[in-house]
Amino acid sequence: MPYTAHKPGPTPDPDALRARIPGWGADLDPSDRPAFPREQPGIETGAHWDLPEQQPGGQGRERSVEHNRLTPVFGTAQPLHGVAGAIRRLAYARYSEGQTPHWMLLILGDRVESAGAHLRSFVSSRPDDPITQSGVLGERGRGPVSSRFGRGRADLNHTWIDPLLIVGPWVVSAVVAVKLGRALFLPASKRRAVPAPRR
Repeated sequence: MPYTAHKPGPTPDPDALRARIPGWGADLDPSDRPAFPREQPGIETGAHWDLPEQQPGGQGRERSVEHNRLTPVFGTAQPLHGVAGAIRRLAYARYSEGQTPHWMLLILGDRVESAGAHLRSFVSSRPDDPITQSGVLGERGRGPVSSRFGRGRADLNHTWIDPLLIVGPWVVSAVVAVKLGRALFLPASKRRAVPAPRR
């Protein structure tokens, strides 16, 4: 029994395990392991280095706190930038990859970058369309309700929250845009007056 403080019993004999579990111990004999020769010291690999040469330009690159140095080779195609990049740098600089905040910050950085991409699309010639790009129109005529029930679909348990996750950000963005528009373009005299507090 795993995850208990007490050992469940004596360790079975390898012959007993082999008799009980088909294929158990198949890799015990080195001659049965295809990679075995490569596991031996002194094998010529063709590499001219013990450690690859360090790629230049690594200053400021993100590196997990549990690593002493940057990997010898790293990607440069998508450098971190903006608010999303600052969030991701914080995740790498402060938290280990084994900690939940590390991954939650990376997810937050993704969401911030996604929101920024949506906002930038509105000033482009092809703005995002939440209706067609969500794929919701693809279900017309294909039994959108009947296909979800009685078939053991794994995604049925989160169907209720999908509209909130898909439509929610658009509603919040619209509310923020209207409030900003009113604050910037509506004269102060036409804005709704806030009543003074009673004494």
